[in-house]
Amino acid sequence: MHDTTAMLIELGAIILALGLLGRFAGRIGFSPIPLYLLAGLAFGHGGMLPLTATEEFIATGAEIGVILLLLLLGLEYSASDLVTSLKTQYPSGAVDFVLNALPGAVAALLLGWGPVAAVVLAGVTWISSSGVIAKVLGDLGRLGNRETPVILGVLVIEDLAMAVYLPILTAILAGAGLAGGSLTLLISLGTVGAVLYLALRHGRLISRVVSSDNAEMLLLVVLGLTLLIAGIAQELQVSAAVGAFLVGIALSGEVAEGAHNLLTPLRDLFAAVFFVFFGLSTDPGAIPPVLLPAMILAVVTVLTKIATGWYAAHRAGVKPAGRWRAGGTLVARGEFSIVIAGLAAGAEPRIGPLATSYVLILVIVGPLTARWTEPLARRLIRFASRLRAGRGTAGAGAGTGEAPASGGAEGGAGELPGSASKEPDSASTSR
Repeated sequence: MHDTTAMLIELGAIILALGLLGRFAGRIGFSPIPLYLLAGLAFGHGGMLPLTATEEFIATGAEIGVILLLLLLGLEYSASDLVTSLKTQYPSGAVDFVLNALPGAVAALLLGWGPVAAVVLAGVTWISSSGVIAKVLGDLGRLGNRETPVILGVLVIEDLAMAVYLPILTAILAGAGLAGGSLTLLISLGTVGAVLYLALRHGRLISRVVSSDNAEMLLLVVLGLTLLIAGIAQELQVSAAVGAFLVGIALSGEVAEGAHNLLTPLRDLFAAVFFVFFGLSTDPGAIPPVLLPAMILAVVTVLTKIATGWYAAHRAGVKPAGRWRAGGTLVARGEFSIVIAGLAAGAEPRIGPLATSYVLILVIVGPLTARWTEPLARRLIRFASRLRAGRGTAGAGAGTGEAPASGGAEGGAGELPGSASKEPDSASTSR
């Protein structure tokens, strides 16, 4: 009875604190994700006041949070949208892999951790956080933006790539080599292929079976089906998040719309729990020794992710403002990076603290880059244009023996390209 009472008190305090932090973040126009993480860090293992009674409940809630985030993301798009995205975005996926996996692999080798650690750290730096990014897109009201399908295309390719990467990594860590993981790999690919086939060929039938005029029945059936498929996917070495995303893809029409409306409050609650759990599971004392290499790696991979998003959006014909937004949104790392580091904890203990520090940095920086990359890029481009125009005017004045002021007409014309301010704003370029 005492344990139950303590759990209720802790759980109530956590949810209340999350609500207050969310309100504060909304007041200042800031994403609540970094605040949730810092709160978890303060009250987790090694924090100011460790919470113990609700630890198991929060861990389960965190898993449900990721599943719901990806389910509702999948409900936004149809199976045909997904296949089209995979067909058109695979070059962007290849660029994403090269630009973002390479820094992690090089860092591990420079630190002297060996080739196995290089494979692990490559995965940590490669995969963006679908959970964080889904939350950020919703918070910033960008789900309808033109660059959003591009972002989702990159994320889906990454998540599906985990169905290949994780079995291979598990085999390498176990010393079995690539051949040893072949059966697990085939099972993973078969599972993803089967779900995609069902979503494409029988999505309408699945929607009719799930459909109900009763909101309570619809909620129970969709939530139960999602958790079941996510659990089966996890058991078959496919990410539970990928399973949930594919369930969302399989549902369409009124069922998808009704499920979205019913599940949104649940998603927001459990997503907040996920971010708190991530902070709770981190020991603040393990961060300082690896903070410098983590910060260097974070700076490098912020730039490479922005380049990835810019390239992917450029290929899709998105205007410059949307390209910068796509790049800034992809910066955050999260759940997959921590899973990968956890798998390798026995092989290289130093990877865990480095990965945790790295992810904490980028999961805090990610919502900021999502909001500010495009406005900052626009200001820098405008400043550079004005600087070039000023130099051109000064050069013209020097060449003719005239004072710079006398070239006022030319200077005004030269400044016109600097009016990158004429570039459509973020709302008009993305719809």
